[in-house]
Amino acid sequence: MSEKKQFYVYGLFVLVAILYISRLLYLQVLDNTYETSSNSIKAIADVPMRGQIYDRNGKLIVYNTLVYDIYVTPNKAKVSDTLSFCNLLNISRYEFDSLMKTARRYSPVKPSLFVRGLSKEDFARVQDAMVDYPGFEYQKSSIRTYSAPTLAHALGYVSEISQKQLDAQEEPYYRQGDLVGQSGLERFYEEQLRGRRGVRYVMQDVHGVNKGPWKDGELDTTALAGQNLYTSIDLDLQQYSDSLMAHKAGAVVAIEPSSGEILAITSAPSYDPALFATREFSKNYAQLALNPYRPLLNRAVMGNYRPGSTFKTVQALVAMQEGAIGPGSIFGHAGAPVKCHGHGGISGVHSAIQWSCNPYFYHVFRRMLYANAEKNAFKASAIGLEKWHSYVEKFGFGQRLGVDLPSEALGKLPDVAFYDKIYGKKGWKFSTVASLGIGEGELLITPLKLANLAATIANRGWYKIPHLVKGIGKNDNPLPQYKEVHETGVNRAYFVPIVNGMEMAVVRGTVSRGANIPDIVMCGKTGTSQNKKGKDHSIFIAFAPKDNPKIAIAVFVENAGFGGFAAAPVASLIIEKFVKGKVDRQAYENEWKNKNFLQNVIIPKSQLPKKPDAPAEKKEPAKPKPEAVIVQTEVKVGSKQSARITDNE
Repeated sequence: MSEKKQFYVYGLFVLVAILYISRLLYLQVLDNTYETSSNSIKAIADVPMRGQIYDRNGKLIVYNTLVYDIYVTPNKAKVSDTLSFCNLLNISRYEFDSLMKTARRYSPVKPSLFVRGLSKEDFARVQDAMVDYPGFEYQKSSIRTYSAPTLAHALGYVSEISQKQLDAQEEPYYRQGDLVGQSGLERFYEEQLRGRRGVRYVMQDVHGVNKGPWKDGELDTTALAGQNLYTSIDLDLQQYSDSLMAHKAGAVVAIEPSSGEILAITSAPSYDPALFATREFSKNYAQLALNPYRPLLNRAVMGNYRPGSTFKTVQALVAMQEGAIGPGSIFGHAGAPVKCHGHGGISGVHSAIQWSCNPYFYHVFRRMLYANAEKNAFKASAIGLEKWHSYVEKFGFGQRLGVDLPSEALGKLPDVAFYDKIYGKKGWKFSTVASLGIGEGELLITPLKLANLAATIANRGWYKIPHLVKGIGKNDNPLPQYKEVHETGVNRAYFVPIVNGMEMAVVRGTVSRGANIPDIVMCGKTGTSQNKKGKDHSIFIAFAPKDNPKIAIAVFVENAGFGGFAAAPVASLIIEKFVKGKVDRQAYENEWKNKNFLQNVIIPKSQLPKKPDAPAEKKEPAKPKPEAVIVQTEVKVGSKQSARITDNE
């Protein structure tokens, strides 16, 4: 080989050596990735505390309690005596096998959750014994703790993240075993509540023994606790609302009209939110899910009901704004296929609201739909309904208001396209949709929307989106959308006869006399929602005081009948409690706390719990009474028949 060729060969070797040395220098000195991924370096996640939740007066509703989670790395796990290990952690052999199988399926070499939520006392008992079981380690964690057994639906719950949720992550924040908000405020404000995860690096020897922090913690990052939520809930009022809805099925939503802040929100029957913050989560959830009264359903924002006569307030406002009627318009009963309540003479809109006159609002809706130059009945109905729909939409009906709770129901506000699809473009006219005039037919709303309607009337024509959180991280810091004002487009002057009529409905109208609050001018409107299964639902909306209102409310009591009989007393007691700070009507309060309307609920046989088999030669055990829960009204539409119009109050 020539000297020139030898030079090139030697040069190549030298170049390769320089590249290797440079790479090693970079990996061992400059690049921290090599250090932290080394077998002798272990990264330990530092899970932040979730933000706490407070009521409007600074009372703590949800906080965190320290617990310990046990993690397993399957390929390192060694359990010589499985029975002793199971007894130590208070699990069965079946659970042990199932948990190990799940962990191995996730990763044989990565740690994953094995047992969650050991209390400080339980951890102290097992800590010393854990050294005998290689492959198992612990991490500090926390569980949600509640100051009172209330607000289960609104607060929501956290549980272990699912594989589907892990796969759907846009950024890899969560890992297997992490807790994540699954419903309620916990889900809606998950990003704010979860905080920011930290990590610390420790050195280990070949036996996995901790030898201290790596580089004195230079590469560690500190966990940042989640932001606290300051809600608009008045905890005392909330618990009072819950007590009045005991033994009943339905919902209560109370709002501060000027801000849209929700003061109380009850879905009855309910459950203790602490049931979902234990190691028995799956068992407790399954029991509630199988309950025929459906306690897991948040009826305040998900329950779909016909609004009944409460909707007459909207009909009157829309008709006056459109010019179809005036505040003093009078209609007789002739020609109306609906019954009346046998009240005195009607002298205008305020009087019609006071007595909730069905024939009056039948004629109001008919004039509204036919108030155009079109002589063709089919075309006139379509034009009128389209205009009517555009007005009613501005009150928040037929859409999601945008409350800071997931799973808000859309409701139903039927339009021309809806009826064209069912009956054909020339297959329907006013008589087909006439029941909408008194809040029946295909119209569906949620209790939240009716509470918002009460707030809108209290404000004389505008509202702010109802919301539960008034501050994130600090008080008086809501999301921007909850500061916006939404106008209905109805002239403020037209609210005067509506408000006066609602006042008279309470003083001398459709509201039961006992619901009148001494020293407080309450304006209210009763309603009865038709129900095919059992008694009708009782509805009441109200606000108080009449001038400068402090609270607006909607109350639904399922299967309780007349609106002024059941829902109105509950609403009046809640209003008195909030405005006065106390309730003077003690006998009335006790009466309604003890009223039981669950006995009126009709449950399909398919949903009833199976009766246990009687043991041999023993009497069959008494069937346990069902827990306090509720059945949602089923509403079917789309049949080729006109909606039924009945006496509705």
